[in-house]
Amino acid sequence: MKIKLLILGLGLGASILAGCNDDLSSIGTSIQPGDDTIAVYTDTFRIQATTVQLDSIYARSTSAQLGELYDPLYGNLKSDYMCQFYCPSDFQFKYTPHGGKIDSVEFRIYYEGSNKNGVWVGDSLVPMRAEIFKITSPLQKHFYTNIDPTQYCNMQESMGVQAYTAYNTSISDSLRNSGDYRPHVSIKMPTELGQRFYDETINNPSTFASQTTFNEFFPGLYVTNTFGSGNILSVSGSAMNIYYTEALKSSKGEDSLVVRAESFSVTKEVIQLSRFKNTDMSQLLQPNDSYAFFKTPAGVCTRIVLPTKEITPIMEKRIVNNLPLELKAMPQEDWQYALAPPPYLLILPEDSVKSFFEGSQIDNKVTSFLSNAYNATTRTYSFPNLANLLKYQIENNPDKDMNLLLIPVQRTTTTSNNYGQSTVTTTAITNYLAPSGVKIRKDEEVMKIGITSCEYAR
Repeated sequence: MKIKLLILGLGLGASILAGCNDDLSSIGTSIQPGDDTIAVYTDTFRIQATTVQLDSIYARSTSAQLGELYDPLYGNLKSDYMCQFYCPSDFQFKYTPHGGKIDSVEFRIYYEGSNKNGVWVGDSLVPMRAEIFKITSPLQKHFYTNIDPTQYCNMQESMGVQAYTAYNTSISDSLRNSGDYRPHVSIKMPTELGQRFYDETINNPSTFASQTTFNEFFPGLYVTNTFGSGNILSVSGSAMNIYYTEALKSSKGEDSLVVRAESFSVTKEVIQLSRFKNTDMSQLLQPNDSYAFFKTPAGVCTRIVLPTKEITPIMEKRIVNNLPLELKAMPQEDWQYALAPPPYLLILPEDSVKSFFEGSQIDNKVTSFLSNAYNATTRTYSFPNLANLLKYQIENNPDKDMNLLLIPVQRTTTTSNNYGQSTVTTTAITNYLAPSGVKIRKDEEVMKIGITSCEYAR
């Protein structure tokens, strides 16, 4: 540990007092003896970093990932999901199908971004195949990503299959760039399913009286990848459409047929369960003195050990002012379709990860802190000041080193404008679900932290 000590006279003014804390800054310099001083210290400590495996993560979301991808460093990732469908209370077909017959049923997997272009990771032209299976057992609200789909559905009962490429070359540029196009994979389902839906609305309308009774009638679908590797879609929404025709009579008495559709979508009111299966990650978990790793989703993250037992005796009579932490990433790997770094990291005590995400919390600047957005130019994640985190540990567990986890996350924000000033506010922090990977330096130079503290002395 290295210590630097500066004795600053009161002539430096209130700025030093304000830099300590609110209690010190409330003392007026005019009532203090002339020989009073503020001692400001800078102490250097070493933290430890290791890579730890995440068996699963909490992922309550209507978005999902679908596909399979292999990375030479980060291993293999397979992503799929199970979902229910929202049904309005007392649902009925809006129109009467001609002859009481349903024409077709399709399932759509949407993966558009904010600019209406497709969102994926990997090779956009690699052949993939999506397949859907009927869920036979009711889904439970278990939003962790290590769920076993075979416990909920019959894998011998396929409800549809479709080969695709993420970039659909059959779509014209004019349609692709239009505001009406949404990139999607369309899977044809048995027409009998749609017919069963319509017949049920006629014969047993109470089935559609509530979401609960509808889920008993149709528990949902398991959507997975059964062929291909090299691409993962970022699924923004899923829907099942039932198509039929309605017979209309014109003013001249002539009959005409109009195509109609009823749509059932995955919404926040129903359950969607994401599953991620990571393999071939052994090289990430081997002990080393050079790097710690992150892989998402539900792959590996980094544990930081803050040496509180060493720090506490030194800080017990001081006020901790500043504790910045900066993590330095290595350059992205140079092979094709290499994984990109996650956008943000969240740091918090290891034993509070579960409650943080299940409780839909945001960083409180005491026991949980969100990093600045990843800086691609300097390749850094920075936490400007973790002083409150250290204070919390010193007050509650001074004789115990603090185990902290760094978790890749997604930040949701809202922007408000007051008197011409824009303010960005965090509204949600969730586990980062897209494929990503980064390795962080953990050599001696990077693993040093500097703590600035002060002490009122006479």
